[in-house]
Amino acid sequence: MDFRKLCTFETFQQLSSHYGYGGNFRDVIEQEFTRIKAVTYLDHAAAPLYPESLVRDYCGDISANVYGNPHSHNPSSRLTHDTVEGVRFRVLQHFNTTPKEYSVIFTSGCTAALKLVAESFPWRPHTESEVGSHFYYLTDSHTSVVGIRALTSGRGVAALPVSPQELEKRAKDETRAEDVICQTPHLFCYPAQSNFSGRKYPLSHVKAIQARRLYPACAHQGRWFVLLDAASHVSCSPLSLQDCPADFIPISFYKMFGFPTGLGALLVRNNAAGILKKSFFGGGTAAAYLSGEDYYVEAANISDRFEDGTVSFLDIIALNHGFESLDRITGVMTECLDLVNPSFNSTIIICIHGIYSDNLFQVKSKQLDHLYPFLLSGGMHNIQQHTFGLARYTYILLSSLCHGNGRPVARLYTEGHFDSPITQGAILNFNLVDSKGQIIGYSQVDRMASLYNIHVRTGCFCNTGACQSFLGITSQQMKRNLQAGHVCGDNMDLVDGIPTGSVRVSFGYMSTFEDCQKFLNFVAECFVEKPVTVDQVRLRMLGAGTAAVEGSSEPASVKITNGELCDGDEKMSEASLKGFGQTDSDSHREAYTLANIYIYPVKSCGAFEVHDWPVGRLGLLYDRGWMVVNRNGVCLSQKREPRLCLIRPQVHLNANKLLLQAPDMDTISVPLENSSESHTGYGVCVSKVCGDRVETVDCGDEAASWLSDFLGQPCRLIRQRPDFTREMRKSGAATSTSLSLVNEAQYLMINRGSVALIQKLISSRQDGCEGDQLLDTQSVISRFRANLVITGVEAFEEDNWSHLDIGSTRFVVTGQCGRCHLVGIDQDTGTKTKEPLMSLSAYRTGKLTFGVYLNHLVAEGSATAGVLSVGSLVKPEPRTL
Repeated sequence: MDFRKLCTFETFQQLSSHYGYGGNFRDVIEQEFTRIKAVTYLDHAAAPLYPESLVRDYCGDISANVYGNPHSHNPSSRLTHDTVEGVRFRVLQHFNTTPKEYSVIFTSGCTAALKLVAESFPWRPHTESEVGSHFYYLTDSHTSVVGIRALTSGRGVAALPVSPQELEKRAKDETRAEDVICQTPHLFCYPAQSNFSGRKYPLSHVKAIQARRLYPACAHQGRWFVLLDAASHVSCSPLSLQDCPADFIPISFYKMFGFPTGLGALLVRNNAAGILKKSFFGGGTAAAYLSGEDYYVEAANISDRFEDGTVSFLDIIALNHGFESLDRITGVMTECLDLVNPSFNSTIIICIHGIYSDNLFQVKSKQLDHLYPFLLSGGMHNIQQHTFGLARYTYILLSSLCHGNGRPVARLYTEGHFDSPITQGAILNFNLVDSKGQIIGYSQVDRMASLYNIHVRTGCFCNTGACQSFLGITSQQMKRNLQAGHVCGDNMDLVDGIPTGSVRVSFGYMSTFEDCQKFLNFVAECFVEKPVTVDQVRLRMLGAGTAAVEGSSEPASVKITNGELCDGDEKMSEASLKGFGQTDSDSHREAYTLANIYIYPVKSCGAFEVHDWPVGRLGLLYDRGWMVVNRNGVCLSQKREPRLCLIRPQVHLNANKLLLQAPDMDTISVPLENSSESHTGYGVCVSKVCGDRVETVDCGDEAASWLSDFLGQPCRLIRQRPDFTREMRKSGAATSTSLSLVNEAQYLMINRGSVALIQKLISSRQDGCEGDQLLDTQSVISRFRANLVITGVEAFEEDNWSHLDIGSTRFVVTGQCGRCHLVGIDQDTGTKTKEPLMSLSAYRTGKLTFGVYLNHLVAEGSATAGVLSVGSLVKPEPRTL
């Protein structure tokens, strides 16, 4: 069976019998998630998307009701208090437990819940006479779990990692009786589901640790408590605290509903709550205290005791609507009501939701007993089956996908083969591999995915332990990577050819088969050396439609060029592509010259081409001196608003004016220099550019109104304050380098030889298949948005330069320019295409760079003023090894 047939819903149905939640799943998704019609969102493990009905109903709720501070006793406060308490009950219902067994402590998130346990746990230091506490954690843990050791180490408590392989190595057969003499408290933490690989660890470990049958509890006397990190698990899987009575369970609600963010909870087993001791008390947590002496009596209620200050009650109220929307979308309420007498319907819904009303809470508990098991896990069980089916299908196809030479396309990081939703969650972690077996950096995959509007997650996912284990990175290598400049969250995906992280795709309750299909086609189109082949043996082994592949003994292949399945020639090899754009030594006689000069007065807007232009202190005079920001002061770029390219600024030096022009808009002007600098009512403001804080000045209401009308959203024009200095972090020069509102450096330079090569690559990729129209030279140049364009240079020759002189002006090369999907925006129309990034990715294996950054070198004591002119000679200096 070929890859095209595998990427069909029919094949998916052969692999999974669970899809959707009954009814017309597609209609529900289109109604609830209209904002993602053109988006393939595969980062649900980081943050699932909220349904529109959740926000709509929530806004209606807080608009119709008066919710006051719950610490008062007036009617609005009592409404808030009662609603919050109803939400607590509903949270406990969701996890199949009751207020008699557990308490809900609201926090700002899972990390805050973990920190609460760490700070309140009664750690005992090791002494000569007493064995101290131990803190053990699974190496496959989130950063926020590992961070607990920073607190324990300061209290003389041993913090020790345990690998998954060690966990059961020294297990005991019989339950240990509770130690009568030794009651030293110990804490063991492990994730219900790995946020890195999606591996689910047995929930039975909870009782085994508490009973001291499992390592490390079996090796140390004392009382063992279990901290079960459930943040990743509860997003797509049911969790019953009747089956795994962990002592402390931290969660984040946005991982379940997508909204609200900044709200989590610590579920505390009431039998264990007494050991937690606070060192700080805030408003609402005291039964009584005196300010004049050290007298404090803590609140009797566990939740009150640990919720310092006023809880985020409006966010907590939103949880009601989160549960309702989840039940509605996953069909729980519809299925429940089919099981009971219709006359009880409205009352049952209210009872289930935990909202108390004297005249409605009338149904006897016996009438609901048979519903509880279904209510508490039915929706999450449906979600678990749905998401696992999508993840398993993607795993089978991706792990079976091969290059034309038979080598696998992906290296997957998983413990099993997605055999069961009990052992594996809806997370798939991998790195892509080229036809030579070399890892393709995750940053390149991420940029190409963005071109296709596919949202994935890359890096180590705040789980260094799992990352090291799966990728085989030693601790020494991790330290060397740091010395090489790699830090958590950056784009340095390879160090000496070794990956520093990976790619993760994850599914949520609203994910669809089309999400899998688009992702798999994207991988085949962008990263597979044609023809695409499939490992039929692996397909059979993984159960991928035995009947469909029966009788096929050879790997079937289908050719894909530029995303279209066709009968064109096999994709040209990288070696053959390298010949493009090269000239022999006899023909290379053209002098290096400056062919074009462009300035971009307003960041991310259109180019203004000039023939001669002054060199300023920050680069070309007035280049990126202004930028457009939204109502929140966030800089707008073409990534968010492609129509910015249609705004054509022009700088008129003699008239001291910046003109703004756009289709169907009157031309307006803004002063280049204004003595007052700040307009009435709009003073100095602080904005951010590439992580740097910059001081800016608002350019007034006329420009703001003009931009808002054209872009269709409230925005303003601001400029960098002339007296503000933004220094480049790494200038490569002995003296500091000042920047305008540019991203990286004062200048960006490309060469026409590289442009010609990209054009040929685009032409070769489109040969034999219908795709994007061919791009002319000027269109390619405009997409790379360079300041300086030179000619007479071989393709990418500038990558090996350290310095150059253009006329009498000297520059230092500070690095290569990394490229993203922004180069796919046609600067004349604002439309998006996959080229030239597709061809650049095919040619520049391991790095998506085009052009180099330059800074102006000014000799000490000399004036900075100068002029660059088209036609000036370019004299490069090669980099010395």
